[in-house]
Amino acid sequence: MKQPMRVIISGGGTGGHIFPAISIANAIKLRYPDAAILFVGAEDRMEMTRVPKAGYDIVGLPVAGFNRKELFKNIAVVKKLITSLFKANSVVKKFNPDIAIGVGGYASGPLLKVASRRGIPTLIQEQNSYAGVTNKLLAKKASKICVAYEGMEAFFPKDKIVLTGNPCRQDLLSDVSKEEAYRFFKLDPMKRTILVLGGSLGARTLNQSIMRNLSLLDNSGVQILWQCGERYQYDLTIEMSDKPQAKDIHLYDFINRMDLAYKAADIVVSRAGAGSISELSILGKPTILVPSPNVAEDHQTKNAMALVDKNAAIMIKDEDATSKLLGSALQIVKDDSMLAMLAKNIKTMAHPNAADHIVDEIEKLVNKEGK
Repeated sequence: MKQPMRVIISGGGTGGHIFPAISIANAIKLRYPDAAILFVGAEDRMEMTRVPKAGYDIVGLPVAGFNRKELFKNIAVVKKLITSLFKANSVVKKFNPDIAIGVGGYASGPLLKVASRRGIPTLIQEQNSYAGVTNKLLAKKASKICVAYEGMEAFFPKDKIVLTGNPCRQDLLSDVSKEEAYRFFKLDPMKRTILVLGGSLGARTLNQSIMRNLSLLDNSGVQILWQCGERYQYDLTIEMSDKPQAKDIHLYDFINRMDLAYKAADIVVSRAGAGSISELSILGKPTILVPSPNVAEDHQTKNAMALVDKNAAIMIKDEDATSKLLGSALQIVKDDSMLAMLAKNIKTMAHPNAADHIVDEIEKLVNKEGK
């Protein structure tokens, strides 16, 4: 490569898209310190703040998702898409990347569409076991498609697919002890710990599943480390203020030290986003998955079933969570043989070097173009 690599990356909308995109960027920088990397995101989404915090520049597009319930509102969406295509074209022309990478999110469509039209190699990273609409539309023109699950030939051309896994935040692999984790969160070292994660925004169903069944914690010898989401924290704090079980609840709107949270957990309750599953797999954490019903193509259920079919996780449907979730978690967290089996099986699905494998593919595409 005669000049520093220039890479443009689009990925955002949710933490599940942002963290893999940043992980890929970090892996590129590790191998090519002089590489120039630019992110492209959706103007009103969280990537516009998360990406700069990670040390990268980002340009926003006014793109938005289609409204499937109120179709008339899509007139504005189409206008935003057209504007985004023009802006993406301007950004790509000015930045002149060697490769364009899309990891999902609203902005990936316009960016990769423009890049492929300009003859720039494009790489798609599909995180889920059921491909998203945007990636399926982009696949025909994509140079390479990196996937996290087997059987993706149902969605993409077989000759373009490479099984790499999903990149994860490397800070999760920090060398911390369980004792340190317990001290950080002020947990009782004599009690087992259930970690409840509703994603970066929280999950109403998971929150209700705990609040409506607090009495199950009585004399259980179990404590809960709980990321509830900023929008829910105040009401939950007030609601628990007079509950005796509050002593076994450690409530946070958002947990920044996830390495310590995972280390403290004997079992994790989580939504079934692709990023979360990849983290749980790499760390070998026994897990109960509650797929969100509010996602396209019900892809979280499909993600969860990929683990359930290999006895690598327990799945509880969102509609059953309020009546079953906490009781099941309390039962499993005390079952050493079940915990050991889940930990062993989920670990077999891990791809700890996913980001490096994706950079391998990026390298091949860029070198193939002779840049």
